[in-house]
Order: sequence, then C-alpha cells, then structure tokens
Amino acid sequence: MSSSLHDRHFWIVIAAGTGLGILGVLLAVWGNPLNSGICVSCFIENSSGALGLHNNARMQYLRPELIGFVLGSVVCASMFREFRSRGGSAPLVRLVSGIFLIVGSAVFIGCPIKLFLRFTAGDLTSIAGIFGLIAGVWVGLQGLSRGIDLGRAKDERGAAGLLIPAGFVLLLIFLLARPAFIIFSERGSAAQHAPLAVSLLVGLLLGALAQRSRFCITGSVRDSLLMGSRSPLFWGFIAFLVSAFGTNLAVGRFSFGLYGQPGAHLEYLWSFFGMLLVGWLSVLIGGCPFRQLIKAGEGDTDAGLAVVGMLLGGGLVQSWGIAATAAGVSLTGKVSVLVGLAFVLLLSLLFRDRTA
Repeated sequence: MSSSLHDRHFWIVIAAGTGLGILGVLLAVWGNPLNSGICVSCFIENSSGALGLHNNARMQYLRPELIGFVLGSVVCASMFREFRSRGGSAPLVRLVSGIFLIVGSAVFIGCPIKLFLRFTAGDLTSIAGIFGLIAGVWVGLQGLSRGIDLGRAKDERGAAGLLIPAGFVLLLIFLLARPAFIIFSERGSAAQHAPLAVSLLVGLLLGALAQRSRFCITGSVRDSLLMGSRSPLFWGFIAFLVSAFGTNLAVGRFSFGLYGQPGAHLEYLWSFFGMLLVGWLSVLIGGCPFRQLIKAGEGDTDAGLAVVGMLLGGGLVQSWGIAATAAGVSLTGKVSVLVGLAFVLLLSLLFRDRTA
C-alpha cells in the first residue's frame, strides 16, 4: 500500500472517530436519551420491542440510526466494490454470541459506544465498565494468541449477503408506513428520539464512514493494546474521545460525578463483568455490536447472524428482566452475565487449535 493511500485511510479513520463523537452527543441534544445519543444495544432493545419481541412499553421504537448504519455500509461497500457475500464460520456460535453481546451491554446499560459517551459526559460510574472492556479485549487477545479460531469465512454463492440489508430496508418501510403490528412507545426512553430524518441521515453517514475506516470501539482498544500509537484506530479512538468531550462541554451536557447520572447504576462489579463479556466476545467474533452491523452491510452473513442474535437478545433482556436499571442489576441479570462468561470460556476451549 502506498503512503498516500495509507494517509487517506488514516484521515478516514479520524473522520469516523470525530463524527461518531460529535454526532453521538448531538443526537442526545436533538432528542435521544441523555448520554445515549448513540447506543447500539439500547437501539436494538428498542427495535426488538417495536417488532413485538418484548412488551416493555417504555422500550419500543424502530431506531432509524440502526437502519442507517446497515444501509450506509451496504451503499458504501457497493460503491467501492467491497460488498461480498461470505460466511460459514461457526454460524450458530455467532448467533448465540450476538445474544450475549446484548446481555453484557444491558447489564452495564450501554454498548461500548455509549460507555465512552457516558465517560466523556463526566459519568464516573462508566470507569468500571472501561476497565471491564479493556480486560475483556485483553483476555480475548490472549486467546487468539493461543490458537482460538472460529474459522474463516468463505465466499458464498448467490445473494446471501443481501438478506440482512434487505431486512433493514423492510424495517425502514415499517418505520415510514407504521403498520399496526409495529409498536411505538408513547413514554419512556424509547419515546425520546431525534427527528426521524436526522437520525436516519446520521446513521447513513456514520455507517458509510465506519465501512470505509473499519472503525469500532473494541477494535480500537484491541489495536491500541497490540500496536499502541502506530495503529490508525488508536488515533481514531482519541479523535472520538476528544470530539465527544469537547461537544459535551460546548452544549452544556458535561456533568462530573458518580450519582444521578442518566442511564447508569452503582453496581460497579457487574458493570465490569458486563463489559468484560462484551469485550471478550467482540474480539473472538471480530467486532462489537456496531461493527457487526457494519460487516453485515458488507455482505458478511456471519455478522448478519450475530445481528439476528442481537435482536433476539434485545427481546430476551427485557422479557426476562436481565437488563439493569438505575436501581441496579437483577439476580437474573447477574446470572445471565456469568452464563455468558462461561459460554465464552467454553468457546475458547472448544475452538482452540491444539497445534498452535
């Protein structure tokens, strides 16, 4: 790769990180819940509720940002001839992994993007989650270095890679047409949302930038641990933090402290374990919830199965009382995280290449 192309990619990564930071804060200013301008796991739970996968009347809305992430990715991948149907690498494992990505996020109350949006807004309760995410990524890397491998995706015939993007086109039609079987909350966090057109446009832009840059939070943490400042994703992550922090200050959304933070609880041990689960799983399956959406838009059917798993998980964490609230983490939530960690440990034992 020439130096000019390398420089171009570096600046695309910076643009992706900066855009995610600024727009992640502004979406909350424009109507999304506080400190949750972008939260893939929260959006998944909302969308699962809108599809009737759970009956929490406060968590039902088809989030346009999710649709934008996938469609922005597929359009960008097609324009640059990077769309390719591929898959077949431990598909059922990835489906179940998608469920546990949402379990871990729901116990923490947020995906890795929201984790750092909370941190850059002054929420000190997020620090336990940060340590958990870093620990999970580190453990995952140790596993990869010891030969843990879910297998390589192979090219697939036909248009299998278009199924997930087509599904999100259908969700867009549902969002615009609002048929009777799609449910929309009239109160609670799901009723707090930026204007539909704004949310969709932001999702399309960030989906395209993420597709071109390969930017994601856990990927940035992973590359930072491996390569430090030599990694473009490290600088993209710094751009994300700086831009989110600066935007929070500029719009008066910075509130430093432990208590009274929106979308947070004080059970730090379980915040740590929840993000430990998310970080560990993300390394093994190749990306956090946001990255799975982007890869699904590129034609990766393995990521598509993870997305289906996340939608199922969004229904389960609400129906079974797994999701934490400001009051704390339920016993069901705690057990579910421990089951998730046992699942990842079992994966690590079963998929280890003994010759490595």
